[in-house]
Amino acid sequence: MRYTAAHPLRFSAILCLALAISTGVFADTIYLKSGRKITATHVTEENGQVSYETSAGRFSFPASIVDRVTHDDAPPVSAVAPPSDRAANLPIAPPNALAAPSSDAAASAAIRDGSIDTDLLSKLESEASANPTPTAIARAVAAEAAAAHFEISVGDFERALAHYDVGLRFDPDNIGLLQEAAYLHLKRSEYTAALDLLDRARRVDPDSAEVAKLSGWAYYGLNRLADAVAQWKHAMEIKPDEETQHALEKAQRDVQEEAEYREGETSHFRLKYNGEAAPELALEVLKTLESEYDEISATLNYVPTEPIGVILYTNQTFTDITRAPSWTGALNDGRIRVPVEGLGHMTNELARVLKHELTHSFVSQKTGGRCPVWLQEGIAQFMEGKRSRVNAAALATAYQNHMEFSPLSYESSWMNLPRDAASNAYAWSLAVVETIVTVDGMDDVERILERINEGSSTEDALRAVLHEDYSEVMLNTVQFLRKAYQ
Repeated sequence: MRYTAAHPLRFSAILCLALAISTGVFADTIYLKSGRKITATHVTEENGQVSYETSAGRFSFPASIVDRVTHDDAPPVSAVAPPSDRAANLPIAPPNALAAPSSDAAASAAIRDGSIDTDLLSKLESEASANPTPTAIARAVAAEAAAAHFEISVGDFERALAHYDVGLRFDPDNIGLLQEAAYLHLKRSEYTAALDLLDRARRVDPDSAEVAKLSGWAYYGLNRLADAVAQWKHAMEIKPDEETQHALEKAQRDVQEEAEYREGETSHFRLKYNGEAAPELALEVLKTLESEYDEISATLNYVPTEPIGVILYTNQTFTDITRAPSWTGALNDGRIRVPVEGLGHMTNELARVLKHELTHSFVSQKTGGRCPVWLQEGIAQFMEGKRSRVNAAALATAYQNHMEFSPLSYESSWMNLPRDAASNAYAWSLAVVETIVTVDGMDDVERILERINEGSSTEDALRAVLHEDYSEVMLNTVQFLRKAYQ
């Protein structure tokens, strides 16, 4: 979720609630003997197993394949969001099977010394293709599932999906594989692809609570609210849980409010607006968004896979529906929500807000929801046209006095930041992105986002693209500000 409002440094405050489950805890890095690295939380070692949590769930593997674990001594700046905000953000819990270790011998053998045994996978696949007995198919599927789980645990969703595709080729009605693959597509904002898999899973097991729950997320992402409500109600009838209840309540509020809304549609947007909003303004909003869509797409080298929902509210309705703080001016929780009461036509400020919010939609989808808050906000501010001239001197002085912004501490939710701290975070975020774009070019920003999408930590992505760690990025930012604005 992202909130927008004015504050002392006059930045649009878009406060993001990360989809990851690890907000408000210390981050750890697990180094495997194979050379791979995992950023995780709640790392524990017990009975020869190292267990840890990522945004995809909790995983474990033998301690013998771990080289070392390092702990981040700086805690994140915020705690877990309150229930009302979790409901608005609609977090997606992984299917239970992702956290369940497999007892299958083929699954156990598929992961050796911290890496996937590709030779074994090829052998099992060949055997299942040449002689598709139930045993051969089960072994191949178990190994591919184990490989997919491993790739998820190290953050590589693309490779995980490839393993699921192989498994489903041998066992197309495997409901576990269908759910897990659909979950990954949901995490990547690929709602149509997820729904295709879930439709198959529903035919296999019409009374699966998990299938219904995941289907609700897919329909919600596609702005098919009535279908989302129906699926979440079905899931609650089968197996009630708090997360589904929050999501259902959120969707029901949307359905009730939007029942009488008018609609507008373009190739990239699905707009709904309160009857009190001028139809002319709604058309101008769509026209503005379409124009900005092409520019942002070209800049970030990305085209969203699904149409983007946009809702125009009166001020009071916006507050009632989103339950956002009173100072909030706009919100993006997968749909762009903007209060436009009193506006009869497009203004420069509204155009900037729309571009800022639309940038968040692009960055979030491009990185599968992995982009840290500070980078999201820096890119969104830069794209809407903000620059660091007003704050350059203050930021340089803060750095000199050892009061600089720490990107690592501002990767997760900013929701509990005091106003002044949020102002400082926005100022630094913009300055860092402005420096990268000016010195190295927007192509490097796009490459950083690609690395993050592939599973790299943000600092590793910076090292790979800019050859700088966080401390070097901050030093170069201050040097740029002094040179450009003083």
